[in-house]
Amino acid sequence: MINIISLISACGITVGTCALIVVLSVYNGFEGLIKSVYNSYEPDLIITSDSTKTFSPVGESFDKTKRVSSIAYFGEVLEENVFIRYRDEESVATIKGVDNFYGSKTNISKFIIDGDFKLYQGDLEQAIPGRGVAVNIGLRVHFIDPIYMYYPSKSGNISFFSGTNTFNQEKLFPSGVFSIEQNIDKKLMFVPISVARRLLEYNDDVTSIEIFLKKGSDESAVQQEIQNILGPSFSVKNRFQQNETLYKMMKSEKLTIYLILIFILVIISCNVFGSLSMLIFEKRGDIETLRAIGTRERTIKRIFITEGWLISLSGIIIGVVIGVSLCLIQQYFGVIPMPGNFIVDSYPVVLNLYDILITVVGVGAIGYLAARLPVIIIDSTIFKK
Repeated sequence: MINIISLISACGITVGTCALIVVLSVYNGFEGLIKSVYNSYEPDLIITSDSTKTFSPVGESFDKTKRVSSIAYFGEVLEENVFIRYRDEESVATIKGVDNFYGSKTNISKFIIDGDFKLYQGDLEQAIPGRGVAVNIGLRVHFIDPIYMYYPSKSGNISFFSGTNTFNQEKLFPSGVFSIEQNIDKKLMFVPISVARRLLEYNDDVTSIEIFLKKGSDESAVQQEIQNILGPSFSVKNRFQQNETLYKMMKSEKLTIYLILIFILVIISCNVFGSLSMLIFEKRGDIETLRAIGTRERTIKRIFITEGWLISLSGIIIGVVIGVSLCLIQQYFGVIPMPGNFIVDSYPVVLNLYDILITVVGVGAIGYLAARLPVIIIDSTIFKK
């Protein structure tokens, strides 16, 4: 009976250890995938004003910033929420006004799923909505219907009786549809910055400046250099700082997953505690015999601790081997496919040595405690007699 319970305990620890490695590796895969998507789209550095929503990027400080040798692209951006209409469908979208070089200087073209990223077709001004925006308004790239954009006029008074004078209006034809990430796709639409400024009634204002650096540039050094040039009135953020909340949330989620699985392993390790306790009571006569022939109490305790520790250790070793093998198979061969139309064909897996170490240490500590606690029974029920 004791051997069966010990076998069940070892199997439970094996499954728990394997699950920890697999789950953490899959989470690493999704985390890396999300970061790669954002890093492909987000600029290396972004400049925003600390005090105002928009600012005018003119003057000596901005001229000096443009001359920084490590900058490959200095792009003015104007973003705002506007009302849009396509045929009989209406919605709200965030327009992102960019210049005509944006498509060639950034990685946005790799996210185009229909049409092309073209802000201009000759003199014709065009828009590129996200897939979510396109679905909401029933947009098709090859149709000739325009997208109408509306924004409240700064000079007009909002009135139900004078709608045409209340709202500024611009008309654009769709040239393509992009898909980056669901939260971005459902709200964003690229437009020429000149159109955005006409619609919002700005001359040269921007909401931000996006900077892409040359390959091999020291991002931290360039960030600090630009910050020193612009002064405390502006913020210069790198990619991590642009999505700081997202990255912190992913780290906290991974920690939560680890703690939950460790808690499950604590429960599983109760079997080790139970089997070792039963073994101690069963071997009470043998313990007394060992004491009678002069065996020290410390040695007797060590025997039972080693017995319990071996149960946990065998489960850990087998669990690590199985978990690592499963992760490597999925990582290199993609055995388990990803359902639906996702940006990857199979579940992403990234095996991390650090995750293996914290798994072994965590499960090992639990196994040691599960083996150590029953020895207290020897002190209280046998050695103190």
